[in-house]
Amino acid sequence: MNNTLSQQIQKRARDLGFELVGITPAEQSQTIQRYRQWIENGYAGKMGYLERHLPLKEDTRRLLQEAKSIISLAMNYYTIDTPKALAENPSRGQISRYAWGDDYHDVIRERLLDLVDFIKTTGEDQLKSRVFVDSGPVLEREYAQKAKLGWIGKNTNLINWRSGSWYFLAEVLVSIDLVSKDLGGETETLRGSCGTCTKCLEACPTDAFIEPNVLDSRLCISYLTIELKDSIPKELRSKMGNLIFGCDICQEVCPWNSKAVSTGEPAFQPRDGNLAPELLSLVNMTQAEFSEKYRGSPIKRAKRRGFLRNVIVAIGNWGSRAAVPALRKALVDDEPLIRGHAAWALGQIGGKQAEQALHAQLQQENDAEVISEIQDALQNSNDKNLGTNKSTNSHYN
Repeated sequence: MNNTLSQQIQKRARDLGFELVGITPAEQSQTIQRYRQWIENGYAGKMGYLERHLPLKEDTRRLLQEAKSIISLAMNYYTIDTPKALAENPSRGQISRYAWGDDYHDVIRERLLDLVDFIKTTGEDQLKSRVFVDSGPVLEREYAQKAKLGWIGKNTNLINWRSGSWYFLAEVLVSIDLVSKDLGGETETLRGSCGTCTKCLEACPTDAFIEPNVLDSRLCISYLTIELKDSIPKELRSKMGNLIFGCDICQEVCPWNSKAVSTGEPAFQPRDGNLAPELLSLVNMTQAEFSEKYRGSPIKRAKRRGFLRNVIVAIGNWGSRAAVPALRKALVDDEPLIRGHAAWALGQIGGKQAEQALHAQLQQENDAEVISEIQDALQNSNDKNLGTNKSTNSHYN
């Protein structure tokens, strides 16, 4: 095995912005059975591609037949903390910090290809390789943990004992034998653990953790706001607060992240308008405006229909009648998904103007799911009115 080349790879990877680097043999997954059971339990929700990719995840050599080593890497994306006054303002939305800047897939993939080119210049001109950034069929946390970049915490994230969990993970499969040792600046023995801490499990607004290290995606706000393409279950909407793209709560409460240091990567710095944006500035975006605003951003993954759905749920949780004019406009959007959630939000807000808008749309709506949403919203608004009247009358009993 080539120890010198391993050290050269470490140095080049660090120069490219990867804080943590480790190498392991390319071999069969040791956690695939547990992962398969997780899918069989239904915890993957509607992410059918995870089950389709199972055979590829069993062994990285199914992705690259010649693979002999896996280079696991991690790049820090921690920048700043949202000021508390903004984060807790219900009229503003919260976006997961990994999506504040440029799309990390593009940023990191370019660096990985640079790393591959470097390896080829060391005399490995016949190198076979494949690179993956989060989206490939690789059980990346398993290999990162095996490479001693960190351990998989109770919140299912990889946690590094020195700097926490604000990391993007990536892998390079290569057709050469490399020294399989930790290159991430750690000791040979993996350090750190969650111990008895359960802060992440307790902080989850939707109780998405079935048990430590087992996440039911169907309840996870990141899944609901990004991966789910359909209507958000009504029983979960009020628990989402003002989270409009992803969720960082289980990382924000993690004590290990008190050690986080800011990244020096300019691409991950918050874009203008991504740090607690005003909900009413987003809710009526056209497709052209959405495409322009989020070009080169991870947010584009949700598409306009999904993102505005999320924004509208946050507006419903805000509950301000100042939002009724914008919701009236959303109620006649071309997308049924947007119309249905706008109806729900109007029902949450209630009041004469909201009910008028709902009644008007009910007369012309032809989508069965939206009709049901409008009817439920009118009932909810009516119940709110009855509750208000009872509360008012009680003062005179």
